[in-house]
Amino acid sequence: MNQAVAEGAADPAANGTDPAEGHGHHNGSVGALAIGAIGVVFGDIGTSPIYAFRETFAGHHRIDADPLHILGVLSLVFWSMMIVVTFKYVLTIMKADNKGEGGSLALLALINRKTEGAKWTAPIVLLGVFATALFYGDSMITPAMSVLSATEGLNYVSNGFDPYIVPIALVILVGLFAIQSRGTEKVGMLFGPIMILYFLTLAALGIMHITSMPSVMLQMLNPLNAVHFFLTDGFRAFIAMGSVVLAITGAEALYADMGHFGRKPIGLSWMTFVLPCLLLNYMGQGAMVMSASPERAAELIKDPFFLMIPDAVRIPVVILALLATIIASQAVISGAFSLTQMAVQLGFIPRVSIKHTSASAAGQIYIPVINWALMIAVILLVLFFRSSSNLAAAYGIAVTGAVTIDTILLSVVLFSLWKWPMWKAVPLIALFFLVDITYLGANLIKVPDGGWVPLMIAGAIFTLLTTWSRGRSLMRQSMTEGAIPMEVFAKSAHSSATRVPGTAIFMASTASGVPSALLHNIKHNKVLHERVVILTVAIQDVPYVDDDKRCTVKDLGQGFFRISLKYGFLEETDVPAALQRADMCGGPFEMMKTSFFLSRQTLIASAKPGMAIWREKLFAWMLRNAASAMEFFRLPTNRVVELGSQVEI
Repeated sequence: MNQAVAEGAADPAANGTDPAEGHGHHNGSVGALAIGAIGVVFGDIGTSPIYAFRETFAGHHRIDADPLHILGVLSLVFWSMMIVVTFKYVLTIMKADNKGEGGSLALLALINRKTEGAKWTAPIVLLGVFATALFYGDSMITPAMSVLSATEGLNYVSNGFDPYIVPIALVILVGLFAIQSRGTEKVGMLFGPIMILYFLTLAALGIMHITSMPSVMLQMLNPLNAVHFFLTDGFRAFIAMGSVVLAITGAEALYADMGHFGRKPIGLSWMTFVLPCLLLNYMGQGAMVMSASPERAAELIKDPFFLMIPDAVRIPVVILALLATIIASQAVISGAFSLTQMAVQLGFIPRVSIKHTSASAAGQIYIPVINWALMIAVILLVLFFRSSSNLAAAYGIAVTGAVTIDTILLSVVLFSLWKWPMWKAVPLIALFFLVDITYLGANLIKVPDGGWVPLMIAGAIFTLLTTWSRGRSLMRQSMTEGAIPMEVFAKSAHSSATRVPGTAIFMASTASGVPSALLHNIKHNKVLHERVVILTVAIQDVPYVDDDKRCTVKDLGQGFFRISLKYGFLEETDVPAALQRADMCGGPFEMMKTSFFLSRQTLIASAKPGMAIWREKLFAWMLRNAASAMEFFRLPTNRVVELGSQVEI
């Protein structure tokens, strides 16, 4: 894990505090937070009944809709939810929080902080970065899959909708991305009630059909039905796992959103409300098909979710399902914004323009470049695949890849952080790996049918993330080679340059040496301000840093000071606000008498060992298109001076 520093750089070692893991920054009772979690956390997994059961039987690798297969699939769905979602995420991984925050990057930061210097951390970091890249692929496919599958339900309202399914889905998706800049705080207030109504509807639809075959409830819980499925069909049952996994897409969201709601509220809402509603709906779909004649069953299995809806309430339920998919898409988009902010702070992505859409909720952010890139990708996916069944082939690989990587990270936590004994940790990890590898293998079979799309997207994003991290590391090395010690420079410059009134703050990417902007300033302007501050912004491997540990000051003498500001990877780097509270270096800072000097590096690709030429050119392009440090650090626009320099890597 890298520690980001001023101007988007990353420092390989975290030098911050090592606080005990806390419980996040969420306020409210457990019950209220549990209700809020229903509207945000469970949107993705909540919309799975629309297409998961259908795709297992009527997808690209079809199986017969007879009692043996239906009960086998229902059993696989139940035990997948119990093992992957309940046992793995809710009861195990969610205990591995980074001061209350979850997700692959937060877990990676926690592991790095606790095991700093271990030889095996480098491949673990790469795995965590690849999980991040897979999430971006998932955040493109989820809105396309969810909205398109719900829009297809309009066919059951009227056959005349068929030619307009794709255009309607595109209009909804474009509208969804268009409103992101206005923030989701007000819209989010509606999410909870809508999703609660949606889950209750799922349960009610399921119960209606379970009454015709109550035995399906016990049969779903019986793991022998899944075993019988495998013993009878073997490879076909393995292939079916590639579609069964669609029932648990969104499981990783429970962990990623933990910082917003907390482990207990998410676990409570899952165990007492969301899980029962989902299971009842899947049971109802199975019971409906099993109780029908073979000919009718063949028709019902083509779209069991929409065909289980009574005609009297078909229109409102289709609209409700459509709203649920929009909410699920909104949650994924917001998650992409949060992940991007975290990745920028941790040094894996160049600075980007981050806009806060709420004065009260720090997590409510909008990132224009990510929003429009996602929108273009989602539109292209809808136009390319044109149906949710085609998209289902691409859906699942990103999720199973991320879930498998989470198990690897969990094994590091169990052995290295929690120090579990072998007899306790190995059986648990073995169970999780067995399920994950089975799902991943079943989804890899779908690569020719469209599964290559998320892998291609993840590969491209992984290349960008690692190129930026490596490039910044090489750039820092190049800039620090032959750097003059600050103490030596302060003594010599004091006697050779004219001092002028005011304060000059030079942003530095490293905590040692003289910033290039300071060298250029004295070379060309031949003056020094009365007070010269070398300022480094260091991003720690924790979500938040306490205010009393935010700022450290070192007096270098001759009117020179070195200040280090520490921030967590979820905090906004507001430099002027932090400086207002720093009065230990010759008095308070007055912004109207303070000038900020920034270095803007121009990269010169060279044959030096470090990165391939094509990656150096890619890094140079990313460097040119990074957002201004002035905006990123919230510096006053009329008090900033940029000085350029050239760097070879």
